[in-house]
Amino acid sequence: PLGGRAEIQPLPPLPPGAGGAHSGCCASAAAPSLLLLDYDGSVLPFLGGLGGGYQRTLVLLTWIPALFIGFSQFSDSFLLDQPNFWCRGAGKGSELAGATVTGRWGDLGNWTTPPSTPFSTAAWGATGSGSNSSGVDGGDTPPLSSPPDKGDNASNCDCHAWDYGIRTGLVQNVVSKWDLVCDNAWKVHIAKFSLLVGLIFGYLITGCIADWVGRRPVLLFSVIFILIFGLTVALSVNVTMFSTLRFFEGFCLAGIILTLYAIRIELCPPGKRFMITMVASFVAMVGQFLMPGLAALCRDWQVLQAVIICPFLLMLLYWSIFPESLRWLMATQQFEAAKKLILHFTQKNCISPESDIKGVMPELEKELSRRPKKVCIVKVVGTRNLWKNIVVLCVNSLTGYGIHHCFARSMMGHEVKVPLLENFYADYYTMASIALASCLAMCVVVRFLGRRGGLLLFMILTALASLLQLGLLNLIGKYSQHPDSELQLKLAVGMSDSVKDKFSISFSIVGMFASHAVGSLSVFFCAEITPTVIRCGGLGLVLASAGFGMLTAPIIELHNQKGYFLHHIIFACCTLICIICILLLPESRDQNLPENISNGEHYTRQPLLPHKKGEQPLLLTNAELKDYSGLHDVAAASDGLPEGATANGMKSM
Repeated sequence: PLGGRAEIQPLPPLPPGAGGAHSGCCASAAAPSLLLLDYDGSVLPFLGGLGGGYQRTLVLLTWIPALFIGFSQFSDSFLLDQPNFWCRGAGKGSELAGATVTGRWGDLGNWTTPPSTPFSTAAWGATGSGSNSSGVDGGDTPPLSSPPDKGDNASNCDCHAWDYGIRTGLVQNVVSKWDLVCDNAWKVHIAKFSLLVGLIFGYLITGCIADWVGRRPVLLFSVIFILIFGLTVALSVNVTMFSTLRFFEGFCLAGIILTLYAIRIELCPPGKRFMITMVASFVAMVGQFLMPGLAALCRDWQVLQAVIICPFLLMLLYWSIFPESLRWLMATQQFEAAKKLILHFTQKNCISPESDIKGVMPELEKELSRRPKKVCIVKVVGTRNLWKNIVVLCVNSLTGYGIHHCFARSMMGHEVKVPLLENFYADYYTMASIALASCLAMCVVVRFLGRRGGLLLFMILTALASLLQLGLLNLIGKYSQHPDSELQLKLAVGMSDSVKDKFSISFSIVGMFASHAVGSLSVFFCAEITPTVIRCGGLGLVLASAGFGMLTAPIIELHNQKGYFLHHIIFACCTLICIICILLLPESRDQNLPENISNGEHYTRQPLLPHKKGEQPLLLTNAELKDYSGLHDVAAASDGLPEGATANGMKSM
């Protein structure tokens, strides 16, 4: 322990003239070249920050692909929507074989105990009332009072050809193309798995590669291969080929999402990072809102798939106009490439290199001979604080996106009692509107409460909505069925089924609203507190955790909704754990991004309450760390110090 401060480990001494070993916040007079890694404090202001026209152009270039990404992320809602179907030649009003509940979430509507046959779980649900371009509408299709029994399903599935009523504006989709109904309905869920699993593996692998070879090469190769695999998906000859190619499409899409997110964060000064990131989120939501119109224009799923992928051709131009991340080049000590890029920036911004008042260029000249120092995400295992922060954010993103499906399915369970929700478009735009409202609320909350406070507030709302929905409504339902006292009888009389349904829908909306904010804010938080040298790897871990949370939805569907209630309970318990863990995170608002592992390791939480006067804090600030550059030299001479002295100074009496 150094003077009673056991939280801080001594830093190794710096050799004469060494630069870049630690971040700019640790710079001292003995190592002036450490200013090179103070990107936010010296390099970025020298380049004009976002005031430079070239930087503004680069930020704009990271926003445009968000529209294409929005199209790709929500394409499953249209390509794999399970339509109404009936035996061909029998007429759509005479022998309806199946009718599915809307949309993206693939819920089963009102059937809390689905029949055991594969057909019934995939095809039966509440009959939709929305019309579509194929000519099926609720007026011609009589509502089903109950799902057919096993014998009826077997006779309906004896049919070898079906007619379909697709509700998403398409004439044909993947389900109708290869008759993925009855015994083949499980293949739809596998196709949904493929994109999500591809995203998960893509986040993990491309994140590590981007930290090693750079953001720009990963972005370019991801664009090239998403064009190859995405366009080949449209030429699939069977569902196996479709699912396999969708995996690789998701893998490449993950590389694009990840690298653009990291580049966007690394371009911005501290005060602009959240705003720039939220604008990109809003652009992606524009793609979500425009997707139904695009499907209605394309009419066929193959045309829709090609139209979604073709805009990525524009991103091939990024190789010539988009530079490597300057922050990453400097953090990994690639000073030769950094010098060229700084000169490129100053030329584009019409800045004279002679106006360098921070001394960036002279210091850069001294360090050109240093060897690059690249780091892999596995180095996080040897840290004391950094790995905990990343694990907390991984659990937060997993919980946020996982419980989001629970709330969505709960809301869709009331479709028959709320006719508006029976329509595919009403369901789709309800989900999109909740996500939009969540992002708008994030902008306000984070501005006033910061990153940690905002994440804590949204997680508390998620936990309350989940616990009230699981506990209060079930308790009221139990008392209404078996009133044992006068109070319980009053509750049973006062709380009708319609009122309980309204409460359940309200809790579901609040839960979806808050859980979406939890997931999005966890990803952004990770991008800010993870050092530049491993930022893509850390982002990949949190985004992959979010993908695992989203993957629970098709898993539950594939298992006939068995275990759904336990699924919700587990995630509700996770929200309570996350509330405690969020308090361990540091606050990153208006702070410089950490550049290397040492920088990120000292990025610890601030106390909730201010220190009392005269009290010595256990957690040091960045300003105090710069005094430890020569600890070994001081320790070596500690025998010659007077009594009462320590390596940190005199003991307090």
